Amino acid sequence: MGSPWLLSGAEAHGEMSEGQRGLSKIPKSKSQVSKSKFQIRNPNSEIKNSHMTIEQLQQTINQWINTTGVRYFNELTNTALLMEEVGEVARIMARRYGEQSEKESDKGADLADEMADVLFVLVCLANQTGIDLTAAIDKNLKKKTLRDKDRHRLNPKL
Repeated sequence: MGSPWLLSGAEAHGEMSEGQRGLSKIPKSKSQVSKSKFQIRNPNSEIKNSHMTIEQLQQTINQWINTTGVRYFNELTNTALLMEEVGEVARIMARRYGEQSEKESDKGADLADEMADVLFVLVCLANQTGIDLTAAIDKNLKKKTLRDKDRHRLNPKL
């Protein structure tokens, strides 16, 4: 079962009123927050504790989208944006760590910021499509562990 704040298609596309979309599922009162699993972060305030669960990240991005970003772009647009952001990471990696020379204009590029952009858009897509990333990564790691338990350890190339 996914997190209760993940968006339905209607919510993601702005087909619901502000009161009906994702914000209505985020606890608003102190009593609701105290009953919540964790404190809601205000995405516009400085984060004092840099430790955030994946679930908290999904909720924080959902809150940011519904307050600052107004609404989610559709899934196809966000997929294109994800590819664009991955391309920016690839450009930095190829020029800074790979064999391509780094252009003067690329030297100020912030790899961490570009990786954060990739993560942001990926989380948006997860929220839009109802994917609980915590459950998904747990399931994926179990699959990899069963499939690859001896594969890498026995690989003479490693």
